Amino acid sequence: MVRWAWRRWQGAWRRWSLWTLLVALVAAMLVTVVWLAGRYEASVVQSQLERDTADAVADLRTALARNLQNIQALQGLAPGGSQWQVQAGALLREHRELVGIEWRDRALNVQAQAQSPFFPTRGERGNSDGAHSDTALACANAGRLSGAAYSSSYFQPQGAGLGVEMMELCLPLSTAGRAGGYLVVTYSLQNMLTELVGHNLTRRQEVSFTEADGTRLAMVGAARRGTRMFTAQQLLDLPGNTLVLRLDGWHAAPSLFPNVLTALVTAMSIALVTVVAMLVRDNRRRLSAERELGDALAFRKAMEDSLVTGLRARDLQGRITYVNPAFCEMVGFSPAELLGQSSQAPYWPPELAEEYWHRQAVRLAGTAPPREGFDSVFMRKDGTRFPVLIIEAPLINAVGQHTGWMSAFIDISEQRRVEELSRASQERLQATARLATVGEMASLLSHELNQPLAAISSYATGTLNLLEVGPGSDSAALQAGLQDARTAMQRIAHQAERAGRVIKSVHDFVRRRDQAREAVPAQELLGDVLPLVHLQARKLGVRVQVALEPGLQPVLCDRIMVEQVLLNLTRNAMQAMDDPAIAVRVLDIRVRRAGSNAHSGWLEFSVADCGSGITDDTARQLFTPFFTTRPEGMGLGLSLCRTVVEQHGGFLGYGPHTPRGTVFTFTLPFARPAPETH
Repeated sequence: MVRWAWRRWQGAWRRWSLWTLLVALVAAMLVTVVWLAGRYEASVVQSQLERDTADAVADLRTALARNLQNIQALQGLAPGGSQWQVQAGALLREHRELVGIEWRDRALNVQAQAQSPFFPTRGERGNSDGAHSDTALACANAGRLSGAAYSSSYFQPQGAGLGVEMMELCLPLSTAGRAGGYLVVTYSLQNMLTELVGHNLTRRQEVSFTEADGTRLAMVGAARRGTRMFTAQQLLDLPGNTLVLRLDGWHAAPSLFPNVLTALVTAMSIALVTVVAMLVRDNRRRLSAERELGDALAFRKAMEDSLVTGLRARDLQGRITYVNPAFCEMVGFSPAELLGQSSQAPYWPPELAEEYWHRQAVRLAGTAPPREGFDSVFMRKDGTRFPVLIIEAPLINAVGQHTGWMSAFIDISEQRRVEELSRASQERLQATARLATVGEMASLLSHELNQPLAAISSYATGTLNLLEVGPGSDSAALQAGLQDARTAMQRIAHQAERAGRVIKSVHDFVRRRDQAREAVPAQELLGDVLPLVHLQARKLGVRVQVALEPGLQPVLCDRIMVEQVLLNLTRNAMQAMDDPAIAVRVLDIRVRRAGSNAHSGWLEFSVADCGSGITDDTARQLFTPFFTTRPEGMGLGLSLCRTVVEQHGGFLGYGPHTPRGTVFTFTLPFARPAPETH
């Protein structure tokens, strides 16, 4: 009996061993077939993608070389001429990857340009003269290589938060063996991929230019199709720049079985291990989900502990459901004291509680914008107040439902303190500049006041002589003497008023007051500074010309600060003409609307002189604080002028004045009319 049981156990063990071995062999064979099939198909797809990448790079090199030949044909034309413009425009229409063509002189100043009709205006960077860093580097490489050179790519904003990546080609020009300038051609990386890469490639995969770290600069191609991604990269080596061309191909899982019969046999073979495989898979998924959940919780905790920005979450009823440690440290309350609060938060100042409650009600009602930032004042647990910047956004759960609001809080106490210090420092510098200006005018005042005071003295002496009437004088002589005395007294009053106006102009300019912007006509701004301008102009022999465009609207500005800008610019202009070699000394002051549009919102002031102009060395440091070309100067005038103009939202610049000299120009915004009340 025992022997029979032993033999039965041995038979069962052999059967289970054989079945187990068979299942293991089938599973191993299946796994091997699946692995080999997947590797083979993946290698085929990857090889094809590598060939497509190499073909795309070859297409780009060929197209760029062809474009270079077409661009070189422009060298034989007169720069800026009509034929050059026609040829450049035709080239831009035929090649949409080209955004613009510029002819620049050796100093990289734009002499002629053509813009692609298929591309919006390139903006402030593309239209500006001068040696931009990317353009200057590309042209320097082109000069060193004696051939075409490319710049590194840069981002060109297009408005509404959008933009494109650009790259520039610099081609040196030569006339009779001498350098004659450069042809600068701007490429759009997006259009290069669209126009120069074969459409059969972009229909099947994504084609993009990337940086070395993988950041995408431009991308075209098909959307994602499949569950596996294959990537191939190839360097597009250009003179002066190297781009990385990347192709991403999305494919479905590789085909595992070549025919239906093999699929059926394999399905029958794997039926034995299906249940075990499913259990193992489910167990692994559960363990993986638990590990990922633990990692996510640990990551969130570490992130919360490292943040300096306060975070707070509220539900749709306004109850606080979450606060991070930074927020608790900011207000001085613990999470237990904050969670669940709804009607009145403990960090609201009592005097502002009603206002905050109304703002919270508006937010919870859903009538406010979904995302906004605003300043507020919070109260710490010890009662101290501090300013905060609040940014709120809807809180959306995993299924897309709106469950509350998430708020971010930034303590801006230090920022406000720095802004106040900066404002006070700026006011001190402005006051110093005004006092320095008055110090320079002290000698001019003494000269200017001598004339009315001397006239007053002369008229007073004459009046006293007229009043000394002899005893034998008749009534007619007495009346004539009184009339002459009355005329002399009127002239004395006129001269005294003239001296008073000079002193009042300087007094009004020097006195310090708080900044207050108001609507001021341009005539009043000039009228307040012209007495001081004429004061110095008469001493230096300068003729002052003033031209105002009719019908100008008032500008919104700080009167005193803008008057200081005008006075500094006119004083600098007259000092630039203080040279015996300059025979004609004319100071030209003009006021007109900025731009050609009559409804432009800006007013342009220009101050032109007939001096010797500004050298390149001086131009590089012209607006640097404490830089001056005069031994007695402080070097603060132009720096403060630019600061004042930029604080008003305007722009201060300069340029050459025809036939000689320099013209400084700045803009100020028009004052908007007050809204009508009903």
